[in-house]
Amino acid sequence: MNNPIPSNLKSEAKKAAKILREFTEITSRNGPDKIIPAHVIAKAKGLAILSVIKAGFLVTARGGSGIVLARLPDGKWSAPSAIGIAGLSGGFEIGIEVSDLVIILNYDKAVEAFAKGGNLTLGGNFTVAVGPMGRNLEGNVALRSPAAVFTYCKSRGLFAGISLEGSCLIERKETNRKFYCQEIRAYDILFGDVPRPAQAEDLYEILDSFTEKYEHEGQRINMRRAAREQQKAKELPPKPASRPQQSSAPPKQNSGSQSNTNEHELYPGGYQERVGDSGQPVEVTALYSFEGQQPGDLPFQAGERITVISKTESHFDWWEGKLRGQTGIFPAKYVTMS
Repeated sequence: MNNPIPSNLKSEAKKAAKILREFTEITSRNGPDKIIPAHVIAKAKGLAILSVIKAGFLVTARGGSGIVLARLPDGKWSAPSAIGIAGLSGGFEIGIEVSDLVIILNYDKAVEAFAKGGNLTLGGNFTVAVGPMGRNLEGNVALRSPAAVFTYCKSRGLFAGISLEGSCLIERKETNRKFYCQEIRAYDILFGDVPRPAQAEDLYEILDSFTEKYEHEGQRINMRRAAREQQKAKELPPKPASRPQQSSAPPKQNSGSQSNTNEHELYPGGYQERVGDSGQPVEVTALYSFEGQQPGDLPFQAGERITVISKTESHFDWWEGKLRGQTGIFPAKYVTMS
């Protein structure tokens, strides 16, 4: 665990970088389902990183220190502002526990609450919830959640939710003054009035990597989605060609045919071949299912064998066939001669 005792801002930034790395890198302790998802940090409006010590005997006290940062309008992270945490709770508890915390600020109002300075009580003006974990979660989980704040806690090497209700976050004004060599409010720090300090470069490298990782994952998701759409398009049957015109002549009656003989003549005036009148009948196999669009069509399912009665030379025309005792026309591009 990291040292929860308040120190200068340079040390707090270094500690924050170490904590964030422990929460987000897959190690022997942290499996892929035990890390903060990249999108949670990439979409965050701000975050606070702290070490906290909790000690109790009948009354439990909590204290610690860390930093808070905010997302600027250009997407970059602000300079850090030093904060502390304190709280008391009842209940019969004995022992001492040191924990590392990462607090994700999902909305601007949560950042503004941190930026106002003074003391801020968690759970007072906005909701606090245990944040989602796992690298394969949807990228907009944080935006869909009603919680303004996500919390993550690591204690004794295990991730767990920690109740921060009633904990008080305190702006460490003197620490900020010494580091920035001027009297400066947390509001001015978090809203970009001071440049990012070089002493916190390790922390910024980690934070910026989440945006790159999230954008890379988004590109992969879009590529997979496009591939699925392309494959789905390949699986769809082609659109039928223009239907043949219905003939005004009375329907032809084939030997043994009933009143369901097709009333269409395939492309009157064009070349047509009557097949199956002598010798071996010609059969085709349906590549796609065809439900039929109008009376006189011959519906079939993919894989069924259709006996061809008459056809043209083109597979872009409609042919006439027979299936299960029913005669009708069908788009030739839906079948194969094999």
